[in-house]
Amino acid sequence: MTGRLLESAVLVEGLALGESPRWHGGRLWLSDWMAGEVLSVDSAGRVAVEFRMKGLPFCFDWLPDGRMVIVDNSAGRKVLCREGGDGLVTYADLAGVDEHPWNEIVVDGQGNAYVNGIGFDMMAGEEPSTGVIALVTPEGTVRQVADELYFPNGMVITADGSTLIVSESHAKRLTAFDIRPDGSLGRRRVWAEVDGHPDGICLDAAGSVWCAAMTGCLLIAEGGAVLAEVPLDRSPFACALGGPDGSTLYIVAARWEGTEGMDVRRRTGQVLTARAPAPRP
Repeated sequence: MTGRLLESAVLVEGLALGESPRWHGGRLWLSDWMAGEVLSVDSAGRVAVEFRMKGLPFCFDWLPDGRMVIVDNSAGRKVLCREGGDGLVTYADLAGVDEHPWNEIVVDGQGNAYVNGIGFDMMAGEEPSTGVIALVTPEGTVRQVADELYFPNGMVITADGSTLIVSESHAKRLTAFDIRPDGSLGRRRVWAEVDGHPDGICLDAAGSVWCAAMTGCLLIAEGGAVLAEVPLDRSPFACALGGPDGSTLYIVAARWEGTEGMDVRRRTGQVLTARAPAPRP
């Protein structure tokens, strides 16, 4: 593995299991899965509990009109919408596509929401299977647009809206799809092989991908070249670019002891920051 080594600093400690970091409205937002909380964090590391959720995972993003959409696995398989305050209403029902737990969500500039599911219940100890990506349109229709994904995880959409990139954790690769005018996905291809099991990802303005991968966070160019690395003493789960100039890399990480070690009392989770070579798109 090559690439410039970047130093990190701890911004927040004491999380149970941080996930789904997003920069929005001048703050970092993230899920603390085991604590059942959606949090926001300011530049000084002050944490606010925005609202609480049941079940896991629960990842989120924002629609173009500013409403939050969030994956809900607590009662059925749904995407919920936060209309205002703490109220959550059903936005889409995913059970017709796959009844297993759903994972990551990302929204494009047209309001299309892409949601992936790993295809098995990891917390229940089911044997691994392949997963899918579903498309939820602004009109509320839901349909499957990709399958045969080996533990689909983090997803991003390029700034021009033309390409969706998804981590396949069990295949150790990032996979790309063209986004067609109707929102469906085509021209599937390997965007990069990854030395490790890629989890959450984010894009920078140069078109490279920051990828949380086992022992550190990697900046990867299309084709697989590692441009930079933030080494860590615990497992990174996801990352996001943000900050006043868009060049702060936020990483959520925790000590991973398998699903049997997922306990809200084991608060080894952190939010770390590093200075990125390029800002967010």
